[in-house]
Amino acid sequence: MLTNKTALVTGSTSGIGLAIARIFAANGANVVINGFGEADAIEKERSGIESEFGVTCHHSGADMTKPDEIAAMMADAEKAFGGVDILVNNAGIQHVSPVEDFPVAKWDAIIAINLSSAFHTTRAAVPGMKKKGWGRIINTASAHALVASPFKSAYVAAKHGIAGFTKTIALEVAQSGVTVNAICPGYVWTPLVEAQIPDTMKARGMTEDEVKRDVLLAAQPTKEFVTVDQVAALALYLAGDQASAITGAMLQMDGGWVAQ
Repeated sequence: MLTNKTALVTGSTSGIGLAIARIFAANGANVVINGFGEADAIEKERSGIESEFGVTCHHSGADMTKPDEIAAMMADAEKAFGGVDILVNNAGIQHVSPVEDFPVAKWDAIIAINLSSAFHTTRAAVPGMKKKGWGRIINTASAHALVASPFKSAYVAAKHGIAGFTKTIALEVAQSGVTVNAICPGYVWTPLVEAQIPDTMKARGMTEDEVKRDVLLAAQPTKEFVTVDQVAALALYLAGDQASAITGAMLQMDGGWVAQ
């Protein structure tokens, strides 16, 4: 399905991003994974993708808060693979705090990683996609791109920004064979979600079980976490030719959250 394509997935050494990288590789794409972590663990994932799926997989440790490193990552992909055919802007971090106590450094980092990095990767990828007459840009947004929750001002602002960015670029490239869409998951059980539980416990004065039941899954009528494999399957569909008429879309995968 994706043979002779190259996919670059930011924030893909674990969680949703890794699941997307793996499903693309399973369908024939060469992949560039990006992110931090223990070197041995990342190499195990990288080499495992190559051996399991028979594709080429590179790792970039580019810091998504640093435009120069993002530009270098995109240039390296161009040199190694002739460009990026599928770009998945997935990198993200979270911090939970009332706005009056929200650390300025956390705000700046969340906006940089969750929103601005998508601008830097997209502006580098679009010229090559236009030249080829084919491209897919898939942004990992969130239900928080469509609705808000308290104590997450930076994250909600960034994800609403991603929604607007997705629609704008989709219109700009609409006649170029390039589609731009955003997947809007509800709560997916990932390291990012797990890591925000202690802060939410502190902010709301709750136990861990209460946070899971009354904060996280309270938003989702199904009362079930979305899985990384479900998100990856939707990304694969959007990357295929059968999805060529879908662009500028916010695709909810939230257990009915936004339907309420």
